Order: sequence, then structure tokens, then C-alpha cells
Amino acid sequence: MQFGIFYEHQLPRPWNEGDEHRLFKQALDQVELADRLGIEYAWEVEHHFLEEYSHSSAPEVFLAACSQRTRHIRLGHGIVLMPPGYNHPARVAERIATLDLVSDGRVEWGTGESSARQELEGFNINYMDKRDMWMECVRETAKMLAADPYPGHQGKYFSMPHRNIVPKPVQKPHPPLWVACSNRDTIKLAARLGMGALTFAFVDPPRPSTGSTSTTPPSRTSVSPSARP
Repeated sequence: MQFGIFYEHQLPRPWNEGDEHRLFKQALDQVELADRLGIEYAWEVEHHFLEEYSHSSAPEVFLAACSQRTRHIRLGHGIVLMPPGYNHPARVAERIATLDLVSDGRVEWGTGESSARQELEGFNINYMDKRDMWMECVRETAKMLAADPYPGHQGKYFSMPHRNIVPKPVQKPHPPLWVACSNRDTIKLAARLGMGALTFAFVDPPRPSTGSTSTTPPSRTSVSPSARP
């Protein structure tokens, strides 16, 4: 079994001068301590406009700071929001590769769509299209990290010409891929695509349809970031 820590950078009101600064400095201290204690992973979310719940809108900056205060702990995006309204795929590729370089190859690349209307509508992202956006952008970003040069793309949700995306990551062809999973179907999708599953959800196994009247509660399982996919 492996262990990790996870950050949302929550900051409940009332807010006072210096609270955000203190929040980030304390989190950096905690990641440094976790590295010394042998904790294997530090995960950082990406959220926008979610006051109090998460003040983590630039996780790549926080993780880069962590990389310079640690030696062994793996640094996980939990997650990068992949719809191009949030992050253009080329910019994701550039940031992932750069973080992998400055951390000496310790990046875990978690991906996802977002589910909060406050975030999606803030970037004019259509809720009904977000899964297809995620699929297209993850596929092309992975190609950008691996291809030399990237041949270009004409897609439904973003397009760009032939370019060489630099720098390239330490881990080849790219850092380990994960997807945020909030239900059983997404966990199955992760399995089909060979990705790790990132989830807090407890998923009940299907109840047998035998008419049994047993009162024994079903077991509960979860899939969590443990080993590299």
C-alpha cells in the first residue's frame, strides 16, 4: 500500500489579511514534511471561482514550488481541467513537461472535465460537451508530449497547426495518466483506456437479483491513486 496527501487549499470565511499567504506556505511545509516521512504522493486540484472550497487555481505553480523543496515524493495534478476553455492542450503539454523536468521526472498527470457550473459557465464551457472535450484534448495533449514534431490537429473543440511542442518530459512518452472518476462508468472508462482512476467515491457492487432477503450490507470499495498505471 502507498500513501499520499491531497490539497484543495480550502479557506473558510471570515478572511483576514495574509490568510491565503499563510495557507500556501503551510501547505508547502506539509509537503516537505511528507517527503521526509516517506509519503509517496502529493496531489493538488485545479478549481476556479470556488470561494472557500478551493483556492487552488494554479496547481502547476504550487507543484513546481513543491518540487524544489522535496526529493522523492511524486507530484500529482489531481486534476488538470482538460476542456480547452480552461487550458489549451498545447499549454497543458508545455506545463506538464516543464514540471516533469524541474522535478526530475516525478509528475503524475491527472485529468478531468469539471462538474461545477460555476466553473464551467465562468469559462463558457457547455456542460453537455465536456466529456467529448476531455477525450479529444487528453488524446492530443499526450501526442504533443510524445511527438517530435506534433503534426497538428483539426478537431471539433480545438485546432492548431503543425508545431513542435517543447520542452519534452523526462518520463517517456509522458508522465502517468489518470482520470477523475465520480461514478462507476468513468472507472470503467479509465480501465478501458489504461489510465489510473482518481476518486473519493465509494462504489457499491451490483446487488444480486436473486430475491434474497439478506440484511447483510454490501461491501464498499474504492479506487484510489496507488500505483502508477
